[in-house]
Amino acid sequence: MSHNLKQAYQTIVDDHFPERMEISFVSDGRRSTLVYEKVTWEIDGERKGLRYGENPGQEAALYKLVNGNLTLGEVVTIAPGRYLVSDAELLQFGKHPGKINLTDVDNALNILRYLSSGPAAAVMKHNNPSGVAMADTIEEAYIKADLADHIAAFGGCVALNQPVDLATAEAIAKQYAEVVVAPEYEEGTVAILSGRKNLRIMRIGNIARLHSFTSERFVDFKSLIDGAIIAQVSFMPVTRTAEDLMLAEAVRKDTIYKVQRTPTEAEVQDMIFGWIVEAGVLSNSVLYVKDGVTLGIGAGEQDRVGVAVVARDKAYRNMAERLAYIRHQNAYRFLEADARAEIDGEVAAENGGLKGAVMVSDGFFPFRDGVDVGLKEGVTAVIQPGGSLRDFEVIEAVNEYGATMVFTGQRSFKH
Repeated sequence: MSHNLKQAYQTIVDDHFPERMEISFVSDGRRSTLVYEKVTWEIDGERKGLRYGENPGQEAALYKLVNGNLTLGEVVTIAPGRYLVSDAELLQFGKHPGKINLTDVDNALNILRYLSSGPAAAVMKHNNPSGVAMADTIEEAYIKADLADHIAAFGGCVALNQPVDLATAEAIAKQYAEVVVAPEYEEGTVAILSGRKNLRIMRIGNIARLHSFTSERFVDFKSLIDGAIIAQVSFMPVTRTAEDLMLAEAVRKDTIYKVQRTPTEAEVQDMIFGWIVEAGVLSNSVLYVKDGVTLGIGAGEQDRVGVAVVARDKAYRNMAERLAYIRHQNAYRFLEADARAEIDGEVAAENGGLKGAVMVSDGFFPFRDGVDVGLKEGVTAVIQPGGSLRDFEVIEAVNEYGATMVFTGQRSFKH
């Protein structure tokens, strides 16, 4: 038996999901029904839904909320008509979107909705950010996000919180991406991007009002293997400003342990930026950020020391690849030995760019060994939820290195 493996990825699965879906919540005889309609696009003269699910051969459908409302305690879930990904306009479909493309876009917007103070870009890969950056222009934000992990960005989803201008379009077109999404495209930019024939170019006008979604909650569903469903209210980070940060403090055996140094203004900004990005990273996770750019992102690991090491090692690799591309327009592995040696020396001298960086953890450090990974590299600030029985030990570690640390009081797990 022979298999055309490449052809599997060209497959378009005709889904058999119905046009309409209703989910009802019933309590004390009162019914709240959420009504959804299946989303399709006109492609080559036909109406088509999702290409396929997570893998070729998995039927899938996208539904958008068109009617109903739901209140859970004090939480009022999002009202119909507040569309983002479910109302995306395809300006060029190439291979039209599958489930992974749309979940990448959605998680990018989940991050970008809290980064409204200026131009910001997120490059996503398999529902994790490979790089996120803020800058003075949208072109600069995209370039920084791409170079944050240039290897992982290959074939990723590029999401921007501002319209694509000519310079940004030219920068994106130089790379290989699967999806680009923005609130608008200036004249001539779609023509530039269309040079990549399989690129999905998506316009979502509501990205221009993305900040208005920062307080919106929705019902998050997870289906289990036996058909059961877990329903939860969506996560919302509460730490978004300097006033929300709590200087680390713990009590053990009637002794108060405090961080001895308060963060600088630059550290505070990176702490908040890093904590917002963290909300879009699959747990168990640790990341390092500096100057509004991610340096290394460790995601989906089983232990906090291990993920801190993964993120550290990525920071080293990412800096090497960044320098190789900027100076030689080539991947590090293809450089001559002399060029690699020069880059290796610079990366080692800067500890992969981690000197002066902020370390971010989605859960508390159960022991100091996790935070020591970053402190030994020159990290000067740490942000984490706090709440470990050994917070005092982690505070001691931070003080030993002359660093600083804040607690958020809120875990940021994402599974």
